[in-house]
Amino acid sequence: MTTEIRDPAATSGAPERTLAARAPKIRPFQAAIGLTLCVCVISAWFAIHIAAVFFFEITASTLAFVPLITAVQCWLTVGLFIVAHDAMHGSLAPGRRRLNGAIGAFILFVYAGFAWRKVRDAHFSHHDAPGTEADPDFFADDPENFWPWFRTFFSRYFGLRSVLFVSTVVTTYLVVLGARVENVVLFYGMPSLLSSLQLFYFGTYRPHRHEEEGHFADAHNARSNEFGYLASLFTCFHFGYHHEHHIAPWTPWWALPHMRER
Repeated sequence: MTTEIRDPAATSGAPERTLAARAPKIRPFQAAIGLTLCVCVISAWFAIHIAAVFFFEITASTLAFVPLITAVQCWLTVGLFIVAHDAMHGSLAPGRRRLNGAIGAFILFVYAGFAWRKVRDAHFSHHDAPGTEADPDFFADDPENFWPWFRTFFSRYFGLRSVLFVSTVVTTYLVVLGARVENVVLFYGMPSLLSSLQLFYFGTYRPHRHEEEGHFADAHNARSNEFGYLASLFTCFHFGYHHEHHIAPWTPWWALPHMRER
């Protein structure tokens, strides 16, 4: 039995929030696929996180593995956020609003102590007016330069709540659980910071930045990258196919390549 995907946060009057009401019938197994991939991403992230932070010994013979572990964990951290993003749109488990909310809230809390409702509502505000002054993810003062935009973007989401959360986690790891400082920095701190850069660059800056040579295709004020399947997956879990996401926000991350082909 198929179900129509609807935005769980839909309210009257907001164009993007009511757009999901026009979503096509979903695939019968979309929830099974999405939840299976969700479990894979979360399980892999926790497994590597625990093993690297608490059990990996950095020596001359293992030093070469450090950049690889950090890079993989950074990519999986990006994946965590993308899964939470699907939960915001109800495309992780269509028709199961509470399940979407529970998974999304758990992931955002683990990611950086983020509040589910705050991030979700900000994201729908982004869809309501992308690339305008009303868009909380857009930097209207300088929509071409990366660092001023990223600084504003980062400070908007990473507030006192996140600082307290990360401080608590780090203190617990070092003082209570006896983790090594270098392990916490390399395998928790670095992936978290690098993933925020990766998400912002491929999921916000590249799709919505202004360019001298041309304009956006439509009012979504978004463009997609020209990456192939693997490059798209490894850069941002296909979130770089951003124009397609804005056209059909009910499409889960793993189905965006097919959406782009169509």
